Amino acid sequence: MRVGVLLSGSGTNLQAILDGASQEGSGYEVAVVVSDRADAFGLERARSAGVPAVHVEPKAHENREDFNEVLADALREHRVELVCLAGFMRILAPNFIKAFEGRIINIHPALLPAFPGAHAVRDALEWGARVTGSTVHFADEEVDHGPILLQEAVPILPGDDEAALHERIKEVEHRLYPEAIRLIAAGRVKIEGRRVVIEPEE
Repeated sequence: MRVGVLLSGSGTNLQAILDGASQEGSGYEVAVVVSDRADAFGLERARSAGVPAVHVEPKAHENREDFNEVLADALREHRVELVCLAGFMRILAPNFIKAFEGRIINIHPALLPAFPGAHAVRDALEWGARVTGSTVHFADEEVDHGPILLQEAVPILPGDDEAALHERIKEVEHRLYPEAIRLIAAGRVKIEGRRVVIEPEE
């Protein structure tokens, strides 16, 4: 299965996805990495792995829909079958969601539906939550909203600050995201309304 990764930053989840792809029986390969930022270190990670790295400049396009259409074209050009959002800090437009409907997944540093949005780790700490975690979900037109594929809890420890908690969440993310992709590549994932059914391994 050909995977396209969208990112805006350093690409630690991309690295986990690349490492996962190299494992025997992963069932997937990273076909292209696309970023809205030319200086995103994730693009360097892609180049180092021999994966095409593409920068699409948002300001070069008249509106969000045009920018999203160019993103979609970059993925189509590399025959991408599954889109993975890995720290892509822009809300996708409806035309992009429609182009890859049911084939876009995202990872979020909280147990959705708790603490959606860009500051999930900080929000969990400020709320006084005892537990947070990581969620891999299918993306739809609402932010951090689509059907949940995988989740894993991470306890919030006394004395945790945002950086320490986020590091422990990332450890889970780096395990969870490649596993989610493997399940989809193996044809074991079905979406039934808001529920995701994972078929047992044959």
